Amino acid sequence: MLQGMRIEFVKMQGLGNDFFVFDAPVGAPGAQLGEATLRALADRHTGVGFDQALMVEAPRDAASAAFYRIFNADGGEVEQCGNGARCVAALLHARSPGLGREFTLGSPGGTIRARIREGALVSVEIGAPDFTPQSLPMIAAQADSYRLNVAGTAVEFGAVSVGNPHVVLDVADVASAPVATLGAALGSHAQFPRHTNVGFMQIVDRQRLLLRVFERGVGETRACGTGACAAVAVGRRRGDLDADVEVELPGGTARVSWEGPGQSLWLTGPASIVFTGSVEVQ
Repeated sequence: MLQGMRIEFVKMQGLGNDFFVFDAPVGAPGAQLGEATLRALADRHTGVGFDQALMVEAPRDAASAAFYRIFNADGGEVEQCGNGARCVAALLHARSPGLGREFTLGSPGGTIRARIREGALVSVEIGAPDFTPQSLPMIAAQADSYRLNVAGTAVEFGAVSVGNPHVVLDVADVASAPVATLGAALGSHAQFPRHTNVGFMQIVDRQRLLLRVFERGVGETRACGTGACAAVAVGRRRGDLDADVEVELPGGTARVSWEGPGQSLWLTGPASIVFTGSVEVQ
């Protein structure tokens, strides 16, 4: 645990999805902030305030520029974060332009390829979506769609892992979708032993959709990069979307590209530094 020390950090955001980004101390492999400390720092009234904390470590293989770990606002560690990956890539490029405009990052959810684009845009290769229930994991036989009884209501959804678990529901009007209540209930359903993120998707046309996401361990966020990828994967798999889709989230618009089965998802959007600071952790 990283306790009793001062941590330098960078507050970053991608489409309003905000992050507390800090470097792992040299010589402390595997160290992290404790869950109680992370929860205190994540508080938007008495702490720094963030959706996720991103700890940047030395690379674990010769091909990567760095390795990063992701911790939700509740202190729990998770596998992947699309907007977080884009922010880490933007920060590393700002620190070391010599990395070039394309490089690789390591993460618990797998290897990520990053591209620095013009206009503060960053793209990351999320990898190929996995529609098998065990990839989430979800206790179910594999199907194109699933139905569960949640708080007395039958809910139909698609399910996919994009480095972390997601279920995606179609809604007629994303603005009035019961994101807080149904998102919490479905995300913590017993069918998902490690819980899941829940996306509420309104398809406008084949190249545009509206999305809100209830993230496990956080609640609804202004944007969710892997959630955007999951929504496009689910919609495109059943033939409703084209290969390039604009995903409109409360915090702004991301672009997701997926050529189809066996191909990687690409997520593109802005990433920026909000401020830098330091904090004493006890």
